[in-house]
Amino acid sequence: MRAVSFSDYGDPSVLTVVESEVPEPGPGQVRVAVRAAGVNPFDVKARSGLMAQGRPLPAPRVPGLEAAGVVDAVGEGVTGTAVGDAVAGWTAGGGGYAEYAVLSTFAAKPEALTWQEAAALPVAGEAAVRALRVLDPRRGETLLVNGASGSVGGIAVQLMVEVGITVIGTAGGANLDRVRALGALATPYGEGLAQRVRALAPRGVDAVLDAAGHGALPDAIALRGGTDRIVTLADPAAFDLGVPFLSKPEDQTAQTLETLLGAAAEGRITPPASRAMGLEEAAQAHREWERKSSGKIVLVP
Repeated sequence: MRAVSFSDYGDPSVLTVVESEVPEPGPGQVRVAVRAAGVNPFDVKARSGLMAQGRPLPAPRVPGLEAAGVVDAVGEGVTGTAVGDAVAGWTAGGGGYAEYAVLSTFAAKPEALTWQEAAALPVAGEAAVRALRVLDPRRGETLLVNGASGSVGGIAVQLMVEVGITVIGTAGGANLDRVRALGALATPYGEGLAQRVRALAPRGVDAVLDAAGHGALPDAIALRGGTDRIVTLADPAAFDLGVPFLSKPEDQTAQTLETLLGAAAEGRITPPASRAMGLEEAAQAHREWERKSSGKIVLVP
């Protein structure tokens, strides 16, 4: 099979398309003929060596934490899913950038979703669910989402607006209309953020989700009067400021995935806006992510 691999850490040019053996599913896993695979920050950091922490690089390595495709083989103990079913989910630590991949956690892809939409949802959706679970916003409260136009922030906004929570979302100037369309009050990030948020929420904000960084944590702390009910998924300054940095996926369950896919299929949330590129364009996809180009990218074999 064709797969995108790297055998050394480095810039995006280390990613090459190679011929690789088709992986075999283990107990509880399925193998899929990949129709689309999401490109995520973790993939970029792993390829660059930022995630190495002194460990030797498995060679070759195929990136890709999320994929959607048609079940091609099932592992021992799998029930309720059969060869030929359309599914989406998380890979077993990587392998999505390929013609075939093994999924460790998966759910049925609703017919209403395209392959591209389904593949763009698992990683960002889980991150949003995890952050919101920690913050536990309640009906009638006000939540500030920094990076509300991004993949994670956009899902968080929609999930909260649906249950009656007022959301203030920050974004770059070009994306403010998108934030408003998601149902949030929109304001630009950057200098003066705390004052702008106070003008939108005179009674204050009850929780803050930082999904983008941009140095927004000091403003979040000022708005909250401390670090209570603030989390970040993006800003390493959190470690010095006493804010929880949520880096470990803890909600990668079939139930979480079913909920997200179902909400998207019913139109209650919109999957991250994405565009498709071929496997041979994986290096270019990583370059665009490093340049912070807008929008999610999925690879299509």
